[in-house]
Amino acid sequence: MIHNIPDLHTKKILIIDDEEEILNLLEDVLKKEGFQHIYTYTTGEEGIRMCRHIQPDIVLLDIMLPDLDGYSVCQQIRQFTFVPIFFLSAKNDDLDKILGLSIGGDDYITKPFSPKEVAYKMKAFFRRNQYQEKVQSRYQFGDITIDEAQGTVLKGDTLLTLTAKEFNILLFLVKNPNQIFSKARLYEAVWGESYLGNDNILMVHMRHLREKIEDNPSKPLYLVTVRGLGYKLHTKGELR
Repeated sequence: MIHNIPDLHTKKILIIDDEEEILNLLEDVLKKEGFQHIYTYTTGEEGIRMCRHIQPDIVLLDIMLPDLDGYSVCQQIRQFTFVPIFFLSAKNDDLDKILGLSIGGDDYITKPFSPKEVAYKMKAFFRRNQYQEKVQSRYQFGDITIDEAQGTVLKGDTLLTLTAKEFNILLFLVKNPNQIFSKARLYEAVWGESYLGNDNILMVHMRHLREKIEDNPSKPLYLVTVRGLGYKLHTKGELR
């Protein structure tokens, strides 16, 4: 049985709320509970921009903001990442909760709330994710099957020959499907060292990986380049 939640201090928490008192209280309690990287913003536009830049592990999002409402912020964030979003709202009507969850929210916490309740909900979320990551070692999209435990990749029934770096790139992306990763973050996640503008190294590996898993590497269905932002693994199989 899993009792501990690993690496809370590495998790990046983005909080978007226009009430300074709530921001300060949440930040104080979350730090006491082990979260160290906490970013707070008071407007929807700023929150969206920083979400793209920070690439947080979870977002706490107020619905009533001075510029955009939280529903609009959620919808815009969902255009570039599937980061978990917990709504914070004084609205406790069931229709509001259903709307929040239906447009991409992962939880709905009604104000007034206990900051410790928020912290425990986040810990429970990360604990569930940890368990799922441990039990899942096979991933599939299209005709590609990845077996993490065996270190193998199949295209249909054909065993592909991938280098260690190619395998690790693919594994990282398949564990974070449909999320955009900058070249810097992808390089640092796979190579384990600082990105110093090593575009050519990453581009060569991506090209070779596409040649192995894509039917048409020049028009990839899965390993998609998002111009000006980075790469993502588009697992829905739609041409982008």
